[in-house]
Amino acid sequence: MRTSSRRFARTALLAFAMTGLLGAPARADGEARLPAPSGTLRVGIYPGSPTSMVTDAAGKPHGLAYDLGGELAKRLGVGIDYVRFQRVADIVTAIHDGQVDFTVTNATPARANEVSFSQPVLAIELGYLVPANSQIGRIEDIDRPGVKIGVTKGSTSERTLPTKFRSATIVPAESVKVAIAMFGRGEIDLYATNKPTLFEMSDQMPGAKILDGNWGAEHMAIAIPKGREDALPLLNRFVTDEQSSGALDTIQQQAGLRGASKATRE
Repeated sequence: MRTSSRRFARTALLAFAMTGLLGAPARADGEARLPAPSGTLRVGIYPGSPTSMVTDAAGKPHGLAYDLGGELAKRLGVGIDYVRFQRVADIVTAIHDGQVDFTVTNATPARANEVSFSQPVLAIELGYLVPANSQIGRIEDIDRPGVKIGVTKGSTSERTLPTKFRSATIVPAESVKVAIAMFGRGEIDLYATNKPTLFEMSDQMPGAKILDGNWGAEHMAIAIPKGREDALPLLNRFVTDEQSSGALDTIQQQAGLRGASKATRE
């Protein structure tokens, strides 16, 4: 018994010494708690946009928020939980309420009052989609009485476009999927949002086209809950690494994200 006790003591001492030598995981755990305090990174996504999540022909999900969330969780060594919503406005609310830890979305001043943002990930043009055989061929043709512009409810488009048009009517849609059905019922004449989403919609609408030009740009960034600003240096390094390594380009290609350009620091 005495020999066994001494052997156990030596084993315990060795284990303690090894724990001391392997200090990096403890530091990584501490760093991981900044963006993922529960030990699981809860990533907010909504279907239908390559900036968030789409499904490829093999049924595999891809997207800017989806894949960047996965990459960050892997880097931090934490679990991941994808939380689905109908639209991005619902995700922003969930982040504000502390129910979601992470998403990628347009870093507008209005949203910056609700959540905190990393440095820009990439820039995306905003545009308009018209269905096949539309009488609207140019942006200049839009602002006419009777023209119905579809936008996603709670989106930047819904807040911004009423100031751009005096005659056309803004019609909110619950989601991108609902908007495609609204085209079929004649409830909207065109749809306004970021071009990656418009390209995704056009793939499901034979003959549809995106009008030349744009009405602005979105500056996509990582959004996290207020009060976790200590995580921003880590997230900014992560964004820079994803951009410089080419990983961000791969994510865009896998998601079929079109209409994006390199982000610029303001």
